[in-house]
Amino acid sequence: MNIISTTISNLFIIYPTIYEDKRGHFFESYNKQTFAYYGLIADFVQDNQSLSAKNVIRGLHFQRPPYAQTKLIRVISGAAMDVAVDIRKDSPSYGKYVNVLLTAAENTMFWIPEGFAHGFIALENDTILHYKTTNYYNKESEDALLWSDIHLNIDWGVSTPIISEKDACAASFKDFISPF
Repeated sequence: MNIISTTISNLFIIYPTIYEDKRGHFFESYNKQTFAYYGLIADFVQDNQSLSAKNVIRGLHFQRPPYAQTKLIRVISGAAMDVAVDIRKDSPSYGKYVNVLLTAAENTMFWIPEGFAHGFIALENDTILHYKTTNYYNKESEDALLWSDIHLNIDWGVSTPIISEKDACAASFKDFISPF
C-alpha cells in the first residue's frame, strides 16, 4: 500500500497493493492494522454507496459535530473527480481544496478526516462511489456548501452538471461559519 500526502494536511491518497493474475485481481480496500501503521486511525461504523450518471455532482457535504465523519472513499465502477474542502477554521488551508481522480480501474482511495466538506463529479455513466464513515448519518447535523461557490473556485470540468435541488441551494462559503 502506498499512502501519499496531499497539499492539505491530513488528506491522503491511497494506492492499494493489487495482486493480479489471469483470473483477475485482489486487493485489501481496508485493513485497520495497516492504516493505523500509517497513522490513519478510524473506527468506521457505516458504509455508503451511490450510483451516478455522468456529470452528476454530489456535494459539498459534511456533518456538523458531534456527528462529524472521517471518510474513506473509492470508486467501485466508473470514475469520479473527488473533492475535499478544508473547513477547519484554524487551518492554514481553510477554504482550499484538493481534488483526486478516483477510478475503478486503479482502485485509488481518498482519506478525508473530519473538518472537510466532500463532493464529487461522476466522469462516466454508472459511476459507483463507495465510502466508509466513522459516524452514523444524522439528518439534523447534515450541512453543505454550494458546489459552484465563486470563493472556492472549484473547476468541476463541466458546464452543465446535474445537481440535486438541495445541493443547488447550499450555503455560500462567504456566509459560512465553520463548526470545526
